[in-house]
Amino acid sequence: MEFFNDATLLAAGHALSTLLQFNRLIFLVFGVVVGLAIGLLPGIGGLTGFALLVPFTYTMDPYAAFAMLLGMASVITTSDVIPAVLFGVPGHAASQATVLDGLPMTKRGEASRALSACYMSSLMGGLIGAVILAVSLPLVRPFVLSIGTPEMLGLTIFGVSMVSALSGNAPLRGVVAACFGILVGMVGTNVATGQMRWTGDILYLQDGIPLVPIILGIFALPELCELAIRRTAIAENMQFTSRQGMRQGVVDSLRNWFLVLRCGGLGAVLGAVPGITGAVTDWIVYGHALQTAKGAKQTFTTGDVRGVIAPEAANNAREGGSLVPMLSFGVPGGAAQAILLGAMMVHGFIPGPDMLTKHLDFTYSMVWSIALANIFGAGLCFLLSGQFAKISTLRYTLILPVIMPVIYVGAFQGSRSWGDLFVLLIAGVIGWTMKRLKWARPPLILGLVLGVLMERYMSISFVRYGTDWLTRPVVMVLLILAALVFFKPLFNALRTGGFARLRPSGKIAFEREDLVYVFFLVVGVYMLLTAQGWLLMARIGPTVVASILVIAASVSLAYKIFMIPAQAGAAHAGAGIHMDVAADHGEKLSNKVTLTRAARFFGWFVAFLACMSVIGMIPTVPLMIVAYMRIEGRESWRLSLILAACVTVFLYLVFDRIIHIPWPDSFLGQWFPALGGGA
Repeated sequence: MEFFNDATLLAAGHALSTLLQFNRLIFLVFGVVVGLAIGLLPGIGGLTGFALLVPFTYTMDPYAAFAMLLGMASVITTSDVIPAVLFGVPGHAASQATVLDGLPMTKRGEASRALSACYMSSLMGGLIGAVILAVSLPLVRPFVLSIGTPEMLGLTIFGVSMVSALSGNAPLRGVVAACFGILVGMVGTNVATGQMRWTGDILYLQDGIPLVPIILGIFALPELCELAIRRTAIAENMQFTSRQGMRQGVVDSLRNWFLVLRCGGLGAVLGAVPGITGAVTDWIVYGHALQTAKGAKQTFTTGDVRGVIAPEAANNAREGGSLVPMLSFGVPGGAAQAILLGAMMVHGFIPGPDMLTKHLDFTYSMVWSIALANIFGAGLCFLLSGQFAKISTLRYTLILPVIMPVIYVGAFQGSRSWGDLFVLLIAGVIGWTMKRLKWARPPLILGLVLGVLMERYMSISFVRYGTDWLTRPVVMVLLILAALVFFKPLFNALRTGGFARLRPSGKIAFEREDLVYVFFLVVGVYMLLTAQGWLLMARIGPTVVASILVIAASVSLAYKIFMIPAQAGAAHAGAGIHMDVAADHGEKLSNKVTLTRAARFFGWFVAFLACMSVIGMIPTVPLMIVAYMRIEGRESWRLSLILAACVTVFLYLVFDRIIHIPWPDSFLGQWFPALGGGA
């Protein structure tokens, strides 16, 4: 503990005074503004922000340069809650869990309260992450060095076990969805053997299916489809005025300070583990809050403010935690941290002991940058969120035409090919079907994110340690915790006599929602059979996962249609929707009307793709916006043209002129590159 002495305090004070100089502070604020803007755009993450800003930092003063970079990275997860709360569109992979309670609050007219709670908990979480970074740097090196592949495997298994918590009272459904997600994540080239798995002759699949279009398809499109089906505003009224809602959100966060502290600490710890991304952290923390917060199992996903406080506190704290292994011994937690590490080395800062001795003041300037960025970012969001909340009261024909093109462009960032848009469409149909038929979607995403890591760590652990990796103390603790989390619903059912109703019902009760079982069973059996001709190391993972999927789906389906009486079956059908946004059906629409409107929604998607393939992205955007507003909403020509022009100019300036992304290839783009496909 000699590290915490007068020299340390002197270095921290010097770093703060250096950073507060105007010429450096202005770059910090600029980075914060860029980060907030990036967070608003679905699919555009910190990697894009670093790619934009890093080239400008090489000739800058290092304090100003890293204040700008960390200012940008620290607040992306502050503003990405705005589309998540208002529209159910995750602005970033780390804001998926926020949708579950944020969107129901918006539908109740409490958007400003939800946003305010997000900002306040983000601010508190960011400060917690900065404190943990400052305190843990000299202490964490031995701990992080002790983490090997077996420990990483144990951690991913623990993460996958959270599907039990993410599936309410129907854990087998969560297992089925998670296994499906894992299998989707295994599509592509197996790293260990080079075996092509389920790629056919499609080049796009050889590198695997990107995460971004799947997340947007599973979570964003179903919520927008429901909006198109209801044909109403997201929120019919504002129960709180902006100022009242903002004050209430701040009070909610302060009242739940211990939850913020727990989740912020957990987020920082998970951020310090390389490979554990924000897409995983928010689900683990949400599951923790669900298990530990009083009454959470009855209120989460229905608009409980604690459901937005917990993941947002963790997301911002994670940034501080992720810098711990990078500064201590140069291990970046992901691609964004790798770019930041490269920028540090360009400026002459080498991770390791020097960062804690010779460059201690610079290290603390990074800590202060994270803390100040969270304060500035939350302040800016507080100023603007009252106006943002009013967006939720706009009619759907003004919201959908603006959001949909942004989602298409965001999904295109997966691998920047046409395949991303097809994946978005397919994932959207699957996500909407699961939502309508009351299947929880979070386990699918958790399986998708962690499944590939688990397979990779398992193969390395067995090759390097044999079965001895199971006897490592940390691994044993993690596996025991995973077993306890996974089997907790089973223990609860046994304790409360939940299996007393296991008796033949006398008739088979096959319902619409059971079609999802059939879909997963067909996919599972197909993948299981096709994997048997592969190399041993390439087929072990798919065989185990597909077998579990088939068994879990068969048992769950048999239990439902054979063993549960009709009245209990209805209860069981809804038992698994604790961890998802319940479909708000509004007025009772017939199945025919619902399916017709859903088909129209996805039909506009297909029409957009068809038009874009011919004339390119930029001309398609205004054309489809005007067509949608005129046909679906009977909006005036003047309003339609103005909105179409504004959205098109925005997309062109941000994505073409600033970020410089290539547009999807088009027929006319081959001759006129500016229309698309020419970048």
